[in-house]
Amino acid sequence: MALLEIRDLHVYYGHVHALKGINLTVEEGEILTLLGANGAGKSTTLRVISGLVRPRHGQVFFAGRPIEHLPAHEIVRLGIAQAPEGRKIFATLTVEENLNLGAYTRRRDVTGVAQTKEMIFHLFPRLKERRHQLAGTLSGGEQQMLSIGRALMAKPRLLLLDEPSLGLAPLLVRDIFRTIREINAQGVTTLLVEQNARVALRIAHRGLVLETGRIALAGSSAQLLADERVRKAYLGEK
Repeated sequence: MALLEIRDLHVYYGHVHALKGINLTVEEGEILTLLGANGAGKSTTLRVISGLVRPRHGQVFFAGRPIEHLPAHEIVRLGIAQAPEGRKIFATLTVEENLNLGAYTRRRDVTGVAQTKEMIFHLFPRLKERRHQLAGTLSGGEQQMLSIGRALMAKPRLLLLDEPSLGLAPLLVRDIFRTIREINAQGVTTLLVEQNARVALRIAHRGLVLETGRIALAGSSAQLLADERVRKAYLGEK
């Protein structure tokens, strides 16, 4: 049984049909990347899984349980956490306060929360150095680290990442994606939305290409990297 399964998902924003019957699975332990142009439905898919958008039709199963009508905080409690597009950190709180908020569903597990925080500081040493610094004063790359770290504080089985490379310099992108691979190696299943197709496919096991709310292509990362349509549309090749 897949860790996450989406069946015939339809989402509307008013009269706009944003997702048009998509089906996908995410297997436990893998990295699956969603590729596509702006407006293709990638972020909407993550928002449905997180409980932030309700589908008009279709089902979302997590570990065999339907979750499409659960409130967002219950979905986090079940084991799904998201690092959203644009980071959405709390600028007027410190790094450590942001991380503590990520563990709000685990407030009673004081020892476990402390261990998770130390794991995050190991992954992102700069966050430990700046733990008492206001999050709004961090660089863009550090804010992305904090966004991912805050999501990991919930100790998710499934981590949703929405455009983690957005606005970052190439060197920082390489560091962030190296860390995503390390997080996955520690057993965290990952669903990655990313416009940098080349970098995403290098770390993902499989990929899906969304076009105007439908899945247009699917396959292993190697298959998609070799696909002429992907190479022309998303890898900048002629």
